[in-house]
Amino acid sequence: MFAHALNAYLQVQVPGVAERRITDIFKPMGTPGYAEREAALFTIGVTAVIFVVVAGLIVYTVWRFRRRPSDDSAQEPPQVYGSNQIEAAWTIIPILIVFVLIGVSARVIAGVENASPPPKALKVRLIGHQWWWEVQYPDYGIVTANEIHVPATPDGQRATYLELTSVDVIHSFWIPELAGKTDLIPNRVNYAWIDPRVPGVYVGNCAEYCGTQHAQMLLRVIADTPENFKTWTEQQQRPAENDPQVSDARNVFGSLACVNCHDIRGTPSVGKFGPDLTHLMSRRTLAAGVLVNDTKNLRAWVDDPQKAKPGCLMPSMKLNDQQLEQVVSYLQSLK
Repeated sequence: MFAHALNAYLQVQVPGVAERRITDIFKPMGTPGYAEREAALFTIGVTAVIFVVVAGLIVYTVWRFRRRPSDDSAQEPPQVYGSNQIEAAWTIIPILIVFVLIGVSARVIAGVENASPPPKALKVRLIGHQWWWEVQYPDYGIVTANEIHVPATPDGQRATYLELTSVDVIHSFWIPELAGKTDLIPNRVNYAWIDPRVPGVYVGNCAEYCGTQHAQMLLRVIADTPENFKTWTEQQQRPAENDPQVSDARNVFGSLACVNCHDIRGTPSVGKFGPDLTHLMSRRTLAAGVLVNDTKNLRAWVDDPQKAKPGCLMPSMKLNDQQLEQVVSYLQSLK
């Protein structure tokens, strides 16, 4: 039912395939988001009717029983000390409304959480860090960061199922146009699923306060066409290219403490504490969405990450100008 209604909605209201920087839960692009939107609109409708009725009664009462010039101020108006009918009404009706809202919410939650993965479901493991996202594709042997590439699924036959956990504090996965919030908790695994129907970039954020850079912990779901997703996976599965033109720069990078934190497949750099850098330049942003991934920002980030993201766990390496240029040139070769 949700998928049928969603398809009708998308045929009319979907804009072009541009990156959506303003997230909006009322413009869903996936089945969970659509179900939650319908529940939200129903709740808003019910509460709006309650507001109109209550406010209308208040306005009517104020107007109908207002003091008039002819009123005798010394005479007390008639007093009503109780009405069983009115008391029963304002007790039973709110209870019924609450149970209706509980039923609608429970139906939507059960429909989303109990959905069975389709046979072609893509499995992704998402691990929260302060303050970035580690993205693993167990079936493909791919590890990346801060961007989840998935195939768009116009027919809903290849949803992406996410295994969510954290290595430090509680984080929360939230892509408003695709699905509701799901927490990432240390030593616990939660699950969520998305099925973006239209290719494009869907922007989300950590939705649980997790430290000083919580607001700078952005996440992008990039829904590719099946052909582009296949191309992306093949490119990500390759080890880092051994470009002889940057051999000196690679040696400089290998002599620094960067190799203790970052993994670059096919090289001696095998750190696991920070993001995998094997295909760094294939990503749109740096520092979990804080900076656009270009030469200027990459140089600034390597030179002083604390300036762009105060409190992050990447230290300033205090490189001289020559070392900085060599490290940046090597990182730019990781495509």
